[in-house]
Amino acid sequence: MLIRQNRKALGGFLAAALLMLSPAAAPADELVRLTLLASGTAGWEVDTIKQHHFDATHGVDVEAQAAAGKEAADIALLGGATDVIVTDWIWVNRERAAGKKLTFMPFSRQVGSIDVAAGSPIQDLAGLRGKKIGVAGGPLDKSWILIQALAKRKFGLDLTKDAEPVYGAPPLISAKFKSGELDAVLTFWQFAAKLEAAGARRIAGVADASKELGLNAEVPLLGFVFKEDWAAAHPAAVAGLQAASRDAKTLLATSDAEWVRLRPIINPTNDAEMEQLKAGYRAGIPVAGPIDTKAASALLRVLSDIGGAELVGDGRELQAGTFAVVP
Repeated sequence: MLIRQNRKALGGFLAAALLMLSPAAAPADELVRLTLLASGTAGWEVDTIKQHHFDATHGVDVEAQAAAGKEAADIALLGGATDVIVTDWIWVNRERAAGKKLTFMPFSRQVGSIDVAAGSPIQDLAGLRGKKIGVAGGPLDKSWILIQALAKRKFGLDLTKDAEPVYGAPPLISAKFKSGELDAVLTFWQFAAKLEAAGARRIAGVADASKELGLNAEVPLLGFVFKEDWAAAHPAAVAGLQAASRDAKTLLATSDAEWVRLRPIINPTNDAEMEQLKAGYRAGIPVAGPIDTKAASALLRVLSDIGGAELVGDGRELQAGTFAVVP
C-alpha cells in the first residue's frame, strides 16, 4: 500500500514537473490591444501578422478591435480602453502640446488624391473653380489642406471659396461621385484606388502636391500611436509590434500570393481594383529609419498656416517626443 501511494505521489510530481516545463507554461506573449478603423487598410496588415504569427515570433500578441471612426479610436486610447491606435502625427503633436504624452511610430506614408470622371474637361486644380468637390474626412483633413495650399500657390485659388466643397464620409463621397453629383473628389487613398480602377482620372496626388510645395513626401503621416508611459512600461511590446509590422510589410511588398490570400478580406469588385489596392499599399510603405524632423516641421507649418489652431491646437511647432524612438 505504501509503495502504491509513493508511486502515485511520484507520478503526480512528475506530471506537475512536466506541466511546468511544457510550452503552455512558457512566459505568455505580451498583449498589445490595437484599435483600428473598421474601414481602414491597417486591418490587412494585422491579418497578415496573425496569419503568419509574426507577433508571436517577436514576443507579442496583437489583439485587434474595430472602432467606428477616428474620434472613437482617439477616445479609446486616451481613456485606456486600448494600447495602440493608427492615426496621424499631427494629432499626436497637438495632444502633446496640450500636455497629453502620446507618441508616434510610422505605419504608412500613403495619402489620397483628387480625381475627376474619365470624360471630365477638368485637367488640373485650376479647373476646379466653381466646381463641386467631395472631400472625405472633413474641412480639416490634411490632404485637403495640402491641395488647398497648392491651388493657392499655383493658381491663386481659394478652394474653400472659389469652389464648393462637400464634406462627408469616404463611402458617401464615393457614391455621390459615381452618381454624378460631384465634379471632383478628394478621398482616402484606398477609396481613390477603387474609383481609379473604375475609370476615374487623377488630376493631383497629395504626395505630388507635397513635392510641388517643397515638402518631403517621404514623411509618413500615419502611424501607430500610444501613450509614452505605456511604452516606457512595455518596451518589449513596442519593439515587438514594430518588428511584426515590418515583417508583414516585407511579405506584402514581395508576395503576390499573400494578396491572393487577403482578397476575400479586401473584397475588391474586380481584378483591376485589386491591383490598384495592392500597388497603393506597397507605395505607402515608409522607408526604414528615423523620421526627418526638419521635413516634418516644414509640413506642420504648411498645415498650420491653413488649418490654424482648429487643426494643430497649440502645436504650431513640432513637439519633442512626438516621434517615438524605437530601437
